[in-house]
Amino acid sequence: MAMQTDVKSAHLNVTGIAVNQGTRLRGLFYTSGTSAGTLNIWDTLSAVTAITSYTRTGTTITVTLASHGLTTGDQIGLSFSSGTGGYGTNGTYIVTVLTSSTYTVTDINSGTITSGTGGTQTVAGGRWLFSLDTAAQTTSGQPGITSVLIPGEGIVARTGLYCQMGTAGTNQNGVTVFYG
Repeated sequence: MAMQTDVKSAHLNVTGIAVNQGTRLRGLFYTSGTSAGTLNIWDTLSAVTAITSYTRTGTTITVTLASHGLTTGDQIGLSFSSGTGGYGTNGTYIVTVLTSSTYTVTDINSGTITSGTGGTQTVAGGRWLFSLDTAAQTTSGQPGITSVLIPGEGIVARTGLYCQMGTAGTNQNGVTVFYG
């Protein structure tokens, strides 16, 4: 059996671009920090932006972010932090702009969320690929190493892979992605 040579790897210790071209995400591993957190993987070459807040009524999520720069019909990736009543569903959405500081998206889930504490979004054209809740290191202080294998042909990233980690050393100490 011939050695597989089409899979490459990239490593980051802080949030940033891991791959700067279209590819397929095949897998990853990360090392945990001192507290739990979330690792988000995005299809974009631009830094993600923190949203100020959000609410959900039924399936409509209203996001607040001053000077968001979006126009109705733009596609963006969104990841949501907790809110009173739950979480918005992380995903890739088409926006409807209400004002220069608010827009709405349609969630695949329904419910009421008040006081959503924020989250992150990509620039127009970006996509959310997946989020991974990460555990804290062990009580003996040893960082855990967790691997994730993406089945089949992997997840398509049209633009590139942007890895958003929590605070380095606190939530995740590093991530290695396998792509190709």
